[in-house]
Formats: sequence, C-alpha cells, structure tokens
Amino acid sequence: MTEYSEQELVAASRLGEILKTRGWLLGTAESCTGGLLAGAITSVSGSSEWFDRGFVTYTNESKIEALNVNEQALQKFGAVSEQVAIEMAEGVLNQATTATCAISTTGIAGPTGATDGKPVGMVCFAIAYRNKEGIVTLPFTRHFAGDRTQVRRQSVLFALATASKILEEN
Repeated sequence: MTEYSEQELVAASRLGEILKTRGWLLGTAESCTGGLLAGAITSVSGSSEWFDRGFVTYTNESKIEALNVNEQALQKFGAVSEQVAIEMAEGVLNQATTATCAISTTGIAGPTGATDGKPVGMVCFAIAYRNKEGIVTLPFTRHFAGDRTQVRRQSVLFALATASKILEEN
C-alpha cells in the first residue's frame, strides 16, 4: 500500500506548489490514515521545501501527549470528531512552530470500530493555518464507502485537495 496513485501524487504536488509559492511549511496529524498522508506528500520530489513534519497519533494518549489534545474533548466528543480534528491540527502548529499550515485526519476506516452515529467510513479532518490574527481552523466530516484501504486512500486524497482549495481561497 505504499504505492501512491497518480491522482494522489498530482494532489500532493498541487498543494506543494501552493505552499511553496507562499513560503509556507506544512505539518500533518494523522490517526486513521496512519502516515499515508505524509507518505503521499513525501513521495513528491522536492517536498522538503514545503513539508515540515508529520505526527501519527493513533491512540488517545498519543493525541494528548504529542499534540496536546484536550482529554475532556476526547471523552465528550470521541477521537472521531471535528472537535478532536481541530485540536489535532492546531496541536501541529503549536508543537511545530516552523509549520504555517496543518492537516489532521481522524476516523473509522473499518471494518470494525463503528459506533452509533459514527459508521465505518466516517472521517473528520481539519485544515489549520496561521494568519495575522492567529490560527484559522476549518473542520470537515466525510463518509467514504469501501474497505479499509479505500477509506484511507480517499481520506488522503480529500485532505490534499481540500487543503489546496482552502489555501487558494484564503
């Protein structure tokens, strides 16, 4: 599963061009994608010019320890929630002070893990970036169809494309 599709590589390259033009560095915080997002990014030659670092925080404890995700948010909303995705993305920017932009992913790739209201294929994302006023963070939730691999790959593609769109518009 380390081979990336042409679509993923094009999306990562596009994001890289936007970041490079701005002189920005990207960081990632991944749960359900387990490093696939950072892997797609670093598959692009020259990504060291615009990719700073990635955090893979699969457990709640790692989210708290590495990204300062609020334990109460995890208890109240659950790891798969927009609130936790927001805290993960902002945690990247707070921990990696050289990063200007962050993407987070947290979801249920399946085939197990679904709960009431949180089906397999539900993934929460956040895109955070610094501006003159501070940190702007935009959350998203999507439901993807398919098996575990398909959900994770669709999540990577969505995260890359959405980050590009947001940065182009702001």
